[in-house]
Amino acid sequence: MNVVQPGVAVRAPPEALSAADDTLAAGTPRARWVSPMLRRILLVNALPLALLLAALLYLDQYQNGLLQAEVSALREQARIFAGALGESAVRGDIANPKIAPEIARPLLRRLTEPTPDAQAKLYAPDGTVIADSRVRNGPGGAVTNEPLPPPVDRGLLFGWVGMAYDAVLGLLPHQTPAPLVVDEAPGAKGLDWQPDVKEELRLANSDQSHETPPYIRRTIDNRLLVTVAEPVESDKHTVGIILLTREAREVDASLFTVRVSILALFGLALALTVLLSWYLSLTIARPILRLAGAAAKMREGKGRAGSVPPLLLQRRDEVGALAGALSETAAALWARMDAIERFAADVAHEIKNPLSSIRSAIETLRRIEDPAQQKRLLAIIGEDVTRLDRLISDISDASRVDAELSRVATEAVDMAPILATLAEIYNATGKEGGPRVDLDAPPSGLVVQAVEDRLVQVFRNLITNALSFSPPGGRVAVAAHEAGGWVEITVEDNGPGIPDGRLEHVFDRFYSERPKGEDFGQHSGLGLSISKQIVEALRGRISAENRRDIFGKVIGARFVVRLPRG
Repeated sequence: MNVVQPGVAVRAPPEALSAADDTLAAGTPRARWVSPMLRRILLVNALPLALLLAALLYLDQYQNGLLQAEVSALREQARIFAGALGESAVRGDIANPKIAPEIARPLLRRLTEPTPDAQAKLYAPDGTVIADSRVRNGPGGAVTNEPLPPPVDRGLLFGWVGMAYDAVLGLLPHQTPAPLVVDEAPGAKGLDWQPDVKEELRLANSDQSHETPPYIRRTIDNRLLVTVAEPVESDKHTVGIILLTREAREVDASLFTVRVSILALFGLALALTVLLSWYLSLTIARPILRLAGAAAKMREGKGRAGSVPPLLLQRRDEVGALAGALSETAAALWARMDAIERFAADVAHEIKNPLSSIRSAIETLRRIEDPAQQKRLLAIIGEDVTRLDRLISDISDASRVDAELSRVATEAVDMAPILATLAEIYNATGKEGGPRVDLDAPPSGLVVQAVEDRLVQVFRNLITNALSFSPPGGRVAVAAHEAGGWVEITVEDNGPGIPDGRLEHVFDRFYSERPKGEDFGQHSGLGLSISKQIVEALRGRISAENRRDIFGKVIGARFVVRLPRG
């Protein structure tokens, strides 16, 4: 976490503030009905539906199956017609058989009567028309041409579905597998169009093992017509060819039914998708916008407390977690700003005292001439300068603690060898007859997650503080052990203890309750405060209490540090 200097306003770059203001202005529920997040939610939810719709409308395989069945049935019918004509309407000798038109025409009409939507044409080998099921000879030699029944009118819905389907299908790559060839020859869209008979006869005579391909086409008036060609044979001689054309109304009807069902299901799914997307927008996008508005109020200093809507804090989902984190962050930020203000005030107060003392001593020094008094005033100035130096050093250290701990990664640290080393150093450098440090801890295994240098600083402060309050020949007891998921370290002394009314303030900045006879300026009152900063930054706890004997008398102080196990 960055350390904010007292008295310096924190501002985001102007372009960032402008962008945030524009986002809030354009994205609030009142300013825009469809937020960017709602559009994204709709896109993400509707895109699979659209792909599914395209896949379902892509009914080539289904359509080809229907057309294959239609071609098979029509070809079987054409073979029956060809067989009947070959057996009943052929005259002449075996070497030169020919179809008798006067027999073939009524026979062809009788054969096609059960199929009113079909038309059969019989051609001679030279391509001339012998018989047409739609041409009738009336009284007096009149010729009547009966057209195919008109197409079924299925209304605007059928036309719209067909056009929509064709438009979508035109965008997709597709192939119609052989032999279902959609004829695109010139004139194929006309109702009376027929394939080249001579070419069909050539194909039929050249390759007896394969069927001639069918012709599938859609006319100008949207009829789907299927035409097959079958040779008429007599004694293994081809005497003609019959072309049978039928309108595949059942194919169109089946496709229409499937497409309407697909579109109906798609419409229902799309409506549910829109409703669910709107619901997600109301439960995700709008709350995030409200949190953005609360953050903007905090930025402008209008939301010190209660900026996050209570309803968002009560939610038990990710948005509630975000709202809680924002609220906690804001509270921590304001607490940090308040602490910085108090710290700045305390620093100014603590620095002002020695500076006032130095100024008074200098002003007095100018007016007196007594060497002894001058020497005494110079000693006071020196003590105040030492105090200032110590104070500024500790203030600098305190201001760096949070920033340093936020940048430096913690690591597993074994407390046992650290405590052993500190006890050995203090016992080796202590004055003869002074207090001793006794350690009660295992040789290893007290692992915590911490920054080693700062952890050493904490226990140096605590041990030094305990030694300064312990009488000559006294004992400072340092003990460490595991307690559940914690490592607990205690530092006890034999001093006068802590005044009962000051137990809550012993960790305050610049708190000073020093033993009598201690040299002036050796302590700034920040040691315990810095120790608390470090321990809490490492997610631990530190507390102070008095030691008492069986009669309730204070026999020293005890500091307890609890750190989570690493």
